[in-house]
Amino acid sequence: VDATFPTDHIDEALLAQAVAKFQGKITQFPPIFSAIKQDGKRLYKIAREGGTVDIKSREVEILSFAIQNVQLPTIDFVVDCSKGTYIRSLAYDFGKALKSGAYLAELTRTKVGDYSLDQAWELDDFIESLPEKE
Repeated sequence: VDATFPTDHIDEALLAQAVAKFQGKITQFPPIFSAIKQDGKRLYKIAREGGTVDIKSREVEILSFAIQNVQLPTIDFVVDCSKGTYIRSLAYDFGKALKSGAYLAELTRTKVGDYSLDQAWELDDFIESLPEKE
């Protein structure tokens, strides 16, 4: 964290207004530290070398954006989105929509394609399920 932002102006109406901006198809700028290639080179490599690039925006789809808990300055939310969505960028943009700032403190991916977290095995259960070596 390299900056702090005011939050005392954030109320339910502003939260609802900000959430509404992130429904359906939105335009998003990927972060410089991403694996996207530009001119044949990954952006994160360009960034680590101290270079700069003009990052092109991308269209992504937010299927749902739901606030789970508000304990300012922390806001917990759940997002269902298309592939290619950068959640850290979404958090940053959400902070701007709140006329404040934001960063992602925690991220849990609950679903990827047909796989979901509620179908995941605990490591001990997985190890127990493996056949014994003879």
